[in-house]
Amino acid sequence: MAQPPTPASDTTPRHAALAQPVKLTINGHPYLLQLEPRVTLLDALREYVGLTGTKKGCDRGQCGACTVLAGGRRINACLALAVMYDGEAITTVEGLASGETLSPLQQAFIEHDAFQCGYCTPGQLCSATALLDEFKAGNASAATSDVRTRPAELTALEIRERMSGNICRCGAYPNIVAAIAAVHTGRRTG
Repeated sequence: MAQPPTPASDTTPRHAALAQPVKLTINGHPYLLQLEPRVTLLDALREYVGLTGTKKGCDRGQCGACTVLAGGRRINACLALAVMYDGEAITTVEGLASGETLSPLQQAFIEHDAFQCGYCTPGQLCSATALLDEFKAGNASAATSDVRTRPAELTALEIRERMSGNICRCGAYPNIVAAIAAVHTGRRTG
């Protein structure tokens, strides 16, 4: 007669990953998180830190709703493992403002009605922030006429190309481009 299996003394699944310390500076504040290596940066921000401004859209890196800045560079937080950014400075949409004062881009998005439902807006804002820094640094894009040289000007075509990783299902693209251009040229309505 077959004996029933006896329960193992250790109930941890064999493939469970052990949590490890991950140090992140998020919006200027240090955090020490205990995370499994498979936790995405997006889930660490939303579920462990409580910063829910960064959105989970497609969870496949295709929509850009989860865009944050890591060391000043824009990344899709849904594709990044939090442990990969141990020791990095992360900026989310909550970190773009200075206290109660909105960043110039946040203010321009309001002034130019650059959002409708607002779901994509956090990613759009983080991406646009990086876009302006990249252009200022002289980085070319696929729309730059000669990618070996500094782009001559930040045209609407340049902005659309540089923002192409961020999808707006509501179709607020003309207003998003206008808001970014206004901040770049210093011509804001407010």
